Amino acid sequence: MVIKMAKLYYDKDADLGILEGKTVAIIGYGNQGSAQAQNMRDSGLDVIIGSRKGRGYDSASEDGFDVMPIDEAAKKADIIHILIPDEFQADVYKKDIQPNLEEGNALMFSHGFNIRFRCITPPENIDVIMVAPKGPGIMVRQTYVDGFGTPALIAVEQNYTGRAKETVLALAKAIGSTRAGVLETSFTEETETDLFGEQVDLCGGVTEMIKASFDILVENGYQPELAYFETLHELKLITDLIQKGGLEYMWTCVSNTAEYGGRTRGKRVIDERVRENMRKILRDIQSDKFAREWIDECKKGMPNLKRMREEDSQLEIEKVGAELRKMFIRK
Repeated sequence: MVIKMAKLYYDKDADLGILEGKTVAIIGYGNQGSAQAQNMRDSGLDVIIGSRKGRGYDSASEDGFDVMPIDEAAKKADIIHILIPDEFQADVYKKDIQPNLEEGNALMFSHGFNIRFRCITPPENIDVIMVAPKGPGIMVRQTYVDGFGTPALIAVEQNYTGRAKETVLALAKAIGSTRAGVLETSFTEETETDLFGEQVDLCGGVTEMIKASFDILVENGYQPELAYFETLHELKLITDLIQKGGLEYMWTCVSNTAEYGGRTRGKRVIDERVRENMRKILRDIQSDKFAREWIDECKKGMPNLKRMREEDSQLEIEKVGAELRKMFIRK
């Protein structure tokens, strides 16, 4: 198999001049909204905030932004960047944004869910673009302030003006991402890989593996506190090593016993049956099955999600962990 390396873009590939005279409306002032808005403003862009009354509205005002209702911001802006949670985007778009779009505007996202699964269907006479930083908002802001940036993905779904790519590169530069490097993708690829990673690995897979390994140690008579350290606490130490230098670097940093045991037993845990379950999850994402399930869950008020949150908050590993984490707080 030949692996095709992705093309990366940096500061030299982007021109902020293309955004001169343009107004960017950030819709939502949460984790990503506040970070991206502040970075764009510090890069010299004209940024306004569209928000409903509440904590985000007040925070944006305190940070010195011109804050207004979402419909007014959409009407005033040339680039409308939607940074509210996925489950609210479609309703807000239909009510407040769609009626105020004008020919040549750009509709921007940091995750492709609502475009990929057709919850939002933009008109043909605008650009549809994405800049997706690969890190939380606090990192997007801090790395910018430190003089660097957070890597990001960029995508163009619709190029009505013929300058959508130049626009999205300039916006990536404005939030600092081209300092680190941005990778070009598509809305479909970003959405499907993002959901897959969350479900089988980063969020779903890892938490179930932690809970299962903790439970097995405890049910076999080992102290819950010791089980917590061995199955949860030390995980960060390993992931830090992997992030720093890759999988093989991690193996060089652990004992030979850990390496041999991990290399020989890991494949028993992640066997072909598990890999087939991962393939099924990917097929659910690709076929829209997961999206339809999630959208239905949201419409019903998230009863299953709320139930699972409550159930997992009562797990022994959560109670043990809450006590042990106090050990790491300096008195």
